[in-house]
Amino acid sequence: MNIGQLNHYRRKLAYEMDSWDLHAALGSGEPVVVVDGRSEEAYAAEHIPGALNLPHRRISSDSTALLDTSMTYVCYCDGIGCNASTKTALKLLKLGFAVRELIGGLDWWKRDGYATAGENARPGTPVACAC
Repeated sequence: MNIGQLNHYRRKLAYEMDSWDLHAALGSGEPVVVVDGRSEEAYAAEHIPGALNLPHRRISSDSTALLDTSMTYVCYCDGIGCNASTKTALKLLKLGFAVRELIGGLDWWKRDGYATAGENARPGTPVACAC
C-alpha cells in the first residue's frame, strides 16, 4: 500500500463532499450549514434548499459574527467552472470556521436529482432535515 496516496485520499475526503454526502448529512442531522458563496442574484434565481447566502466578496469577521462556530460550513457555487465555493471556503477557514467544499456545486446537485429552491426552483428529491 502506498501511504502517501492513502493520506492524499483521506485529506481530500476531509475537505470535500459530493451531493449524495451532503444530502445524507442533512438528513441525518449532522452539524452542517450549506453556504452559497455566489451573488444574491444567483442565489435568488436558484439554490440548494436551506442554504445560507454568503457571497464570498462580502465575507468578513463582521458578516460572520453570528455564525455558529461549532458547525461545519459546506460551501458551493455554480459548479466546476466556478471558484466561488473555494473562495468562500478559504475566507471562512481563515476566520476560524470548519469548512468543506461541495464537489460540482449546484450543477452536480441538480444532476443527482435533488430539489432546488428560488425563482427557477426545480423539483427533485427533497432535502430532508433531521433538525
